Amino acid sequence: MPRRSNTATCGPTPLRLTAELVARTIKPVEEESPEPNLTPIASEELDGLVRRIEEEAGDQEIWVFAYGSLMWNPGFDVAASENAVASGWHRAFSLKIERFRATSDAPGLMLALLPGGSCSGVVLRVPCATKQQDLHRLMAREIRYSEARDMVRWVSVKTASGSRRALTFWASSERSPLTEKMPLETAANMISQACGPAGSCEERLAEDLSGLLARHAHHQRRRAERRPAGLREGLTGRAADAADHCSRRLRRSAPSSKTPAPR
Repeated sequence: MPRRSNTATCGPTPLRLTAELVARTIKPVEEESPEPNLTPIASEELDGLVRRIEEEAGDQEIWVFAYGSLMWNPGFDVAASENAVASGWHRAFSLKIERFRATSDAPGLMLALLPGGSCSGVVLRVPCATKQQDLHRLMAREIRYSEARDMVRWVSVKTASGSRRALTFWASSERSPLTEKMPLETAANMISQACGPAGSCEERLAEDLSGLLARHAHHQRRRAERRPAGLREGLTGRAADAADHCSRRLRRSAPSSKTPAPR
Protein backbone atom coordinates (compact mmCIF):
# COMPACT_ATOMS: atom_id res chain seq x y z
CA MET A 1 0.00 0.00 0.00
CA PRO A 2 1.54 3.35 -1.02
CA ARG A 3 2.55 5.69 1.75
CA ARG A 4 0.85 8.99 2.11
CA SER A 5 2.99 12.05 1.96
CA ASN A 6 3.27 14.02 5.18
CA THR A 7 3.80 17.22 3.23
CA ALA A 8 0.94 19.62 3.84
CA THR A 9 -0.72 21.26 0.86
CA CYS A 10 -0.50 25.00 1.27
CA GLY A 11 -2.13 26.12 -1.97
CA PRO A 12 -0.46 27.52 -5.09
CA THR A 13 3.04 28.89 -4.77
CA PRO A 14 3.23 32.63 -5.44
CA LEU A 15 4.82 33.37 -8.82
CA ARG A 16 7.29 36.11 -9.61
CA LEU A 17 6.65 38.50 -12.48
CA THR A 18 9.98 37.84 -14.19
CA ALA A 19 11.62 39.72 -17.06
CA GLU A 20 11.15 36.60 -19.20
CA LEU A 21 7.39 36.60 -18.63
CA VAL A 22 7.14 40.34 -19.30
CA ALA A 23 9.17 40.00 -22.52
CA ARG A 24 6.58 37.56 -23.89
CA THR A 25 3.91 40.26 -23.74
CA ILE A 26 5.81 42.80 -25.86
CA LYS A 27 5.28 42.92 -29.62
CA PRO A 28 5.53 45.61 -32.31
CA VAL A 29 2.33 47.65 -32.62
CA GLU A 30 1.85 50.56 -35.00
CA GLU A 31 0.68 53.95 -33.81
CA GLU A 32 -3.07 54.45 -34.12
CA SER A 33 -5.51 57.32 -33.84
CA PRO A 34 -6.27 58.80 -30.37
CA GLU A 35 -8.39 56.91 -27.84
CA PRO A 36 -11.80 56.10 -29.32
CA ASN A 37 -14.64 58.41 -28.21
CA LEU A 38 -12.21 60.81 -26.50
CA THR A 39 -11.17 64.31 -27.61
CA PRO A 40 -7.46 65.25 -27.55
CA ILE A 41 -7.07 68.18 -25.20
CA ALA A 42 -6.27 71.54 -26.80
CA SER A 43 -3.40 73.75 -25.63
CA GLU A 44 -5.96 76.39 -24.55
CA GLU A 45 -7.60 73.84 -22.27
CA LEU A 46 -4.23 72.91 -20.74
CA ASP A 47 -3.52 76.58 -20.12
CA GLY A 48 -6.92 76.89 -18.44
CA LEU A 49 -6.19 73.90 -16.19
CA VAL A 50 -2.89 75.42 -15.09
CA ARG A 51 -4.57 78.77 -14.34
CA ARG A 52 -7.28 77.00 -12.34
CA ILE A 53 -4.74 75.16 -10.21
CA GLU A 54 -2.71 78.32 -9.60
CA GLU A 55 -5.85 80.23 -8.57
CA GLU A 56 -6.97 77.44 -6.24
CA ALA A 57 -3.50 77.25 -4.66
CA GLY A 58 -3.28 81.00 -4.12
CA ASP A 59 -0.10 81.89 -2.23
CA GLN A 60 0.35 78.35 -0.92
CA GLU A 61 3.06 75.98 -2.09
CA ILE A 62 1.88 73.30 -4.51
CA TRP A 63 2.46 69.69 -3.54
CA VAL A 64 1.69 66.79 -5.89
CA PHE A 65 0.54 63.44 -4.50
CA ALA A 66 2.26 60.68 -6.48
CA TYR A 67 1.14 57.06 -6.13
CA GLY A 68 2.62 55.45 -9.26
CA SER A 69 5.38 56.28 -11.73
CA LEU A 70 5.38 59.96 -10.73
CA MET A 71 7.10 58.87 -7.51
CA TRP A 72 10.32 57.92 -9.30
CA ASN A 73 9.81 59.82 -12.56
CA PRO A 74 8.16 63.15 -11.68
CA GLY A 75 9.35 65.03 -14.76
CA PHE A 76 10.37 68.14 -12.81
CA ASP A 77 12.99 69.16 -10.26
CA VAL A 78 11.42 68.28 -6.92
CA ALA A 79 11.97 70.95 -4.26
CA ALA A 80 11.06 68.59 -1.37
CA SER A 81 9.29 65.30 -0.78
CA GLU A 82 7.61 63.36 2.03
CA ASN A 83 5.97 59.98 2.39
CA ALA A 84 2.22 60.43 2.52
CA VAL A 85 -1.08 58.57 2.84
CA ALA A 86 -4.27 59.70 1.13
CA SER A 87 -7.31 58.53 3.08
CA GLY A 88 -10.52 57.85 1.19
CA TRP A 89 -8.70 56.70 -1.95
CA HIS A 90 -7.00 53.53 -3.14
CA ARG A 91 -4.87 52.78 -6.19
CA ALA A 92 -6.18 50.24 -8.68
CA PHE A 93 -5.65 49.20 -12.27
CA SER A 94 -8.98 50.64 -13.34
CA LEU A 95 -8.28 53.20 -16.07
CA LYS A 96 -9.37 51.60 -19.34
CA ILE A 97 -7.19 52.28 -22.38
CA GLU A 98 -7.26 51.24 -26.04
CA ARG A 99 -4.11 53.10 -27.12
CA PHE A 100 -0.59 53.74 -25.75
CA ARG A 101 -0.08 50.31 -24.11
CA ALA A 102 -3.16 48.69 -25.60
CA THR A 103 -5.35 48.42 -28.71
CA SER A 104 -9.07 48.22 -29.37
CA ASP A 105 -8.74 44.47 -29.94
CA ALA A 106 -6.85 44.00 -26.65
CA PRO A 107 -7.72 46.87 -24.26
CA GLY A 108 -5.66 47.36 -21.13
CA LEU A 109 -5.65 49.04 -17.74
CA MET A 110 -3.52 51.70 -16.07
CA LEU A 111 -3.34 52.88 -12.47
CA ALA A 112 -5.87 55.38 -11.13
CA LEU A 113 -7.30 56.35 -7.75
CA LEU A 114 -10.74 55.07 -6.80
CA PRO A 115 -12.87 56.15 -3.82
CA GLY A 116 -12.50 54.20 -0.57
CA GLY A 117 -9.70 52.82 1.58
CA SER A 118 -6.30 54.52 1.69
CA CYS A 119 -3.31 54.88 -0.59
CA SER A 120 0.33 55.33 0.36
CA GLY A 121 2.60 57.39 -1.83
CA VAL A 122 4.76 60.50 -1.84
CA VAL A 123 4.05 64.23 -1.95
CA LEU A 124 6.40 66.27 -4.15
CA ARG A 125 6.77 70.04 -3.81
CA VAL A 126 6.77 72.01 -7.04
CA PRO A 127 9.51 74.70 -7.06
CA CYS A 128 8.04 78.20 -6.85
CA ALA A 129 10.46 79.57 -9.43
CA THR A 130 9.29 77.16 -12.15
CA LYS A 131 5.76 76.51 -10.91
CA GLN A 132 3.86 77.47 -14.06
CA GLN A 133 6.18 75.59 -16.44
CA ASP A 134 6.21 72.48 -14.24
CA LEU A 135 2.43 72.46 -13.88
CA HIS A 136 1.99 72.80 -17.63
CA ARG A 137 4.43 69.94 -18.22
CA LEU A 138 2.58 67.75 -15.71
CA MET A 139 -0.81 68.52 -17.25
CA ALA A 140 0.42 67.76 -20.77
CA ARG A 141 1.88 64.46 -19.59
CA GLU A 142 -1.04 63.23 -17.50
CA ILE A 143 -4.15 64.77 -19.07
CA ARG A 144 -4.26 64.12 -22.80
CA TYR A 145 -8.01 64.22 -23.34
CA SER A 146 -10.66 66.84 -22.61
CA GLU A 147 -12.88 64.29 -20.89
CA ALA A 148 -10.16 63.68 -18.27
CA ARG A 149 -9.99 67.26 -16.97
CA ASP A 150 -12.09 66.36 -13.91
CA MET A 151 -9.52 63.71 -12.98
CA VAL A 152 -7.22 66.50 -11.70
CA ARG A 153 -8.17 67.23 -8.10
CA TRP A 154 -6.95 68.18 -4.64
CA VAL A 155 -6.79 65.46 -2.00
CA SER A 156 -5.99 65.55 1.70
CA VAL A 157 -2.91 63.57 2.71
CA LYS A 158 -1.17 62.81 5.99
CA THR A 159 2.60 63.04 6.34
CA ALA A 160 5.06 62.84 9.22
CA SER A 161 4.94 66.64 9.49
CA GLY A 162 1.15 66.88 9.43
CA SER A 163 -1.75 67.08 7.00
CA ARG A 164 -1.41 68.66 3.58
CA ARG A 165 -3.57 69.42 0.58
CA ALA A 166 -1.99 67.97 -2.55
CA LEU A 167 -2.76 67.90 -6.24
CA THR A 168 -3.17 64.49 -7.84
CA PHE A 169 -4.05 62.99 -11.21
CA TRP A 170 -6.52 60.33 -12.28
CA ALA A 171 -8.55 60.48 -9.09
CA SER A 172 -11.86 59.13 -10.28
CA SER A 173 -15.33 59.80 -8.99
CA GLU A 174 -17.64 56.82 -8.56
CA ARG A 175 -19.61 57.80 -11.67
CA SER A 176 -16.70 58.43 -14.02
CA PRO A 177 -17.05 56.58 -17.36
CA LEU A 178 -13.25 56.48 -17.73
CA THR A 179 -12.59 54.07 -14.86
CA GLU A 180 -14.20 50.85 -13.73
CA LYS A 181 -13.79 48.76 -10.61
CA MET A 182 -13.55 45.14 -11.66
CA PRO A 183 -12.65 41.72 -10.21
CA LEU A 184 -8.93 41.06 -9.84
CA GLU A 185 -9.03 38.11 -12.25
CA THR A 186 -10.65 40.26 -14.94
CA ALA A 187 -8.10 43.04 -14.46
CA ALA A 188 -5.22 40.55 -14.58
CA ASN A 189 -6.55 39.05 -17.82
CA MET A 190 -6.68 42.47 -19.47
CA ILE A 191 -3.23 43.49 -18.24
CA SER A 192 -1.64 40.22 -19.41
CA GLN A 193 -2.97 40.58 -22.96
CA ALA A 194 -2.66 44.32 -23.68
CA CYS A 195 0.22 45.74 -25.70
CA GLY A 196 0.53 48.96 -27.72
CA PRO A 197 3.14 51.21 -29.34
CA ALA A 198 4.50 52.23 -25.90
CA GLY A 199 4.89 48.64 -24.68
CA SER A 200 2.66 46.25 -22.76
CA CYS A 201 0.52 46.78 -19.68
CA GLU A 202 2.36 43.84 -18.11
CA GLU A 203 5.61 45.75 -18.58
CA ARG A 204 4.12 48.79 -16.86
CA LEU A 205 2.84 46.63 -13.99
CA ALA A 206 6.35 45.24 -13.50
CA GLU A 207 7.83 48.75 -13.54
CA ASP A 208 5.28 49.99 -10.99
CA LEU A 209 5.87 47.03 -8.68
CA SER A 210 9.64 47.40 -8.92
CA GLY A 211 9.47 51.11 -8.16
CA LEU A 212 7.06 50.69 -5.26
CA LEU A 213 9.05 47.89 -3.67
CA ALA A 214 12.33 49.79 -4.11
CA ARG A 215 10.86 52.81 -2.33
CA HIS A 216 9.50 50.57 0.41
CA ALA A 217 12.90 48.94 0.94
CA HIS A 218 14.58 52.35 1.05
CA HIS A 219 12.02 53.59 3.57
CA GLN A 220 12.51 50.51 5.73
CA ARG A 221 16.25 51.08 5.78
CA ARG A 222 15.88 54.67 6.92
CA ARG A 223 13.48 53.66 9.70
CA ALA A 224 11.65 56.96 9.89
CA GLU A 225 10.27 57.60 13.38
CA ARG A 226 6.75 58.31 12.21
CA ARG A 227 5.95 56.03 9.29
CA PRO A 228 2.49 56.76 7.76
CA ALA A 229 0.02 53.97 8.54
CA GLY A 230 -0.78 51.55 5.76
CA LEU A 231 2.47 51.90 3.80
CA ARG A 232 3.29 48.20 3.72
CA GLU A 233 -0.23 47.21 2.81
CA GLY A 234 -0.31 49.80 0.05
CA LEU A 235 2.79 48.34 -1.58
CA THR A 236 2.04 44.65 -1.33
CA GLY A 237 -1.73 44.35 -1.60
CA ARG A 238 -3.73 44.30 -4.84
CA ALA A 239 -0.75 45.25 -7.01
CA ALA A 240 1.14 42.14 -5.88
CA ASP A 241 -2.01 40.04 -6.32
CA ALA A 242 -2.43 41.39 -9.85
CA ALA A 243 1.17 40.47 -10.66
CA ASP A 244 0.59 36.94 -9.32
CA HIS A 245 -2.56 36.52 -11.43
CA CYS A 246 -0.82 37.86 -14.53
CA SER A 247 2.16 35.57 -13.98
CA ARG A 248 -0.11 32.54 -13.80
CA ARG A 249 -1.89 33.51 -17.01
CA LEU A 250 1.39 34.05 -18.82
CA ARG A 251 2.81 30.72 -17.62
CA ARG A 252 -0.34 28.88 -18.75
CA SER A 253 -0.07 30.47 -22.19
CA ALA A 254 3.72 30.12 -22.46
CA PRO A 255 5.06 27.86 -25.26
CA SER A 256 6.38 24.41 -24.34
CA SER A 257 10.11 23.77 -24.02
CA LYS A 258 10.07 22.27 -27.56
CA THR A 259 8.70 25.46 -29.07
CA PRO A 260 10.97 28.51 -29.26
CA ALA A 261 9.62 31.51 -27.39
CA PRO A 262 8.43 34.39 -29.59
CA ARG A 263 10.85 37.26 -30.03
